[in-house]
Amino acid sequence: MLVLVLGDLHIPYRVSGLPHEFRKLLTPGRIQHILCTGNLCTKETVDYLKTLTADVHIVRGDFDDNPNFVDQKVVTVGQFRIGLCHGHQIVPWGDTESLSMLQRQMDVDILITGHTHKFEAFERDNKFFINPGSATGAFNALNSSTIPSFVLMDIQQASLTLYVYQLINEKFTVERLEYRKA
Repeated sequence: MLVLVLGDLHIPYRVSGLPHEFRKLLTPGRIQHILCTGNLCTKETVDYLKTLTADVHIVRGDFDDNPNFVDQKVVTVGQFRIGLCHGHQIVPWGDTESLSMLQRQMDVDILITGHTHKFEAFERDNKFFINPGSATGAFNALNSSTIPSFVLMDIQQASLTLYVYQLINEKFTVERLEYRKA
């Protein structure tokens, strides 16, 4: 089962759109679920994601004004409980201890957050943490040069294969990581 994980697009306020190279990869019918950490900013961006799959889960980022977006959400895919939160609520932003505390509060196997605009994935205490970065490479308050990135998760029961797509110097890189639920 393929799950697209992305966030922090900031279209059109910080960038005009997704990189062309990413749009070519993201075609309708190939992805079963989308988990988005927010900061989509416009209805048009939400509508675009819904063209890829009907099962779209979005949490509210600090630049979203859609009243239907919630601050946190738990979604079950395969044997995984997956927590979704934008991340601006985590203080300090991206802090491992604070992320672990949120993971325990949400009682999830995988915690997905954003806000830092920087890809990160790590395992801690038999749980998995993912920050997909910014799919558009939008700048943030701490860094004006951000590497565009998103993640595809291939979930097969209690196994997760993570494919990290990054656009570095106009070239695609794909990194593969694995996690197995204990």
